[in-house]
Amino acid sequence: MPIVDVKMSGSVAVTHPDLVNLYGCTIGDGTKIGPFVEIQKGSVIGERCKISSHSFICEGVTIEDEVFVAHGVMFTNDIYPRAVNESGALMTEHDWRLVLTTVRRRASIGSNATIRCGVVIGEGAMVGCGAVVTRDVPDYAIVAGVPARVLGDSRNGLDRGAGQRLADMAENS
Repeated sequence: MPIVDVKMSGSVAVTHPDLVNLYGCTIGDGTKIGPFVEIQKGSVIGERCKISSHSFICEGVTIEDEVFVAHGVMFTNDIYPRAVNESGALMTEHDWRLVLTTVRRRASIGSNATIRCGVVIGEGAMVGCGAVVTRDVPDYAIVAGVPARVLGDSRNGLDRGAGQRLADMAENS
């Protein structure tokens, strides 16, 4: 898999360069990229981030400094994806509208989370494993579930009863 036309600042660590697909993106100093990661054109990854294996960061995603992206995180960039346009021809990049997504400084995204395009994940926020983020996440919020809901504040931990709500959400998913 290729690393093509990537702007890397300083010391970026790509643990297995033959096992990533990075093209047309910008990656900041001190960031670590795991194997089987794809980062598409126009994406920006800040400094001192960790992008874990099997994650997909599509065009239109900006990840600020010191963000943790766990294994298997998926970003989207089109609200209404389709294979073909109205005439039945395969869609090209000219047939859809890119929707931007931002992950603010020091946020953490748990394994297998899905991030819908157009959202902002706030500074210091924590997204739980398997969450589906469909709307903005406030600064320092802890969110989990499908769809993701606020369960606490990352500066204070989970609020009282949040553990039980997490268990109930898992049981009802």
